[in-house]
Amino acid sequence: MSDASAVKSESVLTVLVAGLMNLAIAVAKLVAGILSGSAAMVSEAAHSAADTVTEIMLYIALRNSAKRPDEAHPFGYGSTAYMWAALAAAFTFVAGGLFSITHGFHSMNSGGEADFLVSYIVLAISFVLEAVSFGRTIVQLRSESAAWDVRPRRFLKYTPDTSLKAVFLEDAAALIGLLLAAGGLALTEVTGDPRYDGGASVLIGLLLLVVAVLLGHANLSLLIGRSLPPRFREAVRRELESGEEITAVQELLTLQLGPTSVLVAARIDYRDGADGAHIEATSRAVEARLREKYPMVTYVFLSPWGDAPVDR
Repeated sequence: MSDASAVKSESVLTVLVAGLMNLAIAVAKLVAGILSGSAAMVSEAAHSAADTVTEIMLYIALRNSAKRPDEAHPFGYGSTAYMWAALAAAFTFVAGGLFSITHGFHSMNSGGEADFLVSYIVLAISFVLEAVSFGRTIVQLRSESAAWDVRPRRFLKYTPDTSLKAVFLEDAAALIGLLLAAGGLALTEVTGDPRYDGGASVLIGLLLLVVAVLLGHANLSLLIGRSLPPRFREAVRRELESGEEITAVQELLTLQLGPTSVLVAARIDYRDGADGAHIEATSRAVEARLREKYPMVTYVFLSPWGDAPVDR
């Protein structure tokens, strides 16, 4: 398992690369959209602009979530990452998705494309830049999933690093959106019907709405308070039960405090006859092993409970 701080630094780099790419692409698409009169190009400019603002919010989220705990916030500021990421998803929904849909419908009765060549050139350049950003995201995704010995798809589903998930989905949506825009332009050029260009704009907007909903759901779930994935919980349970004086874990509670911070609380059944010194030594040893194996486990609370059933 890679160190949590290293993972966070890699996420910051991924967000910065994606943000710079999206900013350059947004300007190019906007210029092409104005010169050509293409609704799909203007929608793609809105798409990239929304992605750029999203990357800024994700960067703020990663910076704020790294603040050290204090008296007012003893468990740190990790959850602020989810708040900012949820706001970014909402911005994508409104500024990107709804704008593209309404603009697409309004442009279906316009005069159509005036200069296709400019739009095709910008789309081609944008595709290359987006592919570079997406490649960077794929590298990080494979690296982190390999560290957990899980497939990238499963890691992406459960990872608490919502910045990585956001950049992955946005880059994937950007590449699909570029293909939709190119298809709409090509059909409009061949048929002379501006409805294909406007329809591409609507499809781009719907694509952004799907991404925004997926990201919003993931971040709200973490913001409310989500436990670790089942596989991780069982690994933590096995690690606790490996303690010399521990016979069973009666109850295990886990909480994802932030992208790189986890709380573990457990009610432990210690061996009958174990005195206070042995219980204390076992608890310290188990906690040390747990922290060493899983660096994101920052808080561990173990409570002696005996073999009585837990009444919740």
